[in-house]
Amino acid sequence: MRLPRDVSGRELAKRLAPFGYTIARQTGSHMRLTSTRMGYEHHLTIPDHDALRVGTLNGILQDVAAYLGMSKADLVEQLFGAD
Repeated sequence: MRLPRDVSGRELAKRLAPFGYTIARQTGSHMRLTSTRMGYEHHLTIPDHDALRVGTLNGILQDVAAYLGMSKADLVEQLFGAD
């Protein structure tokens, strides 16, 4: 599945909520998300932009998939597959 080209930082943060990610703080145009779902803290920094660049989105999703112990393709399917 291709990565969507129009995902905002705020929308991505909402879609990551079922995986235990919550916005811990925001400094300027960057949100800091934290999850403890796997028994230890995992932090992400996501730009609060209208549309994330594909490379930025890809890097964030690779990081999340590694933390959750799943493939990036499975994560993308769960996050964006129903759209």
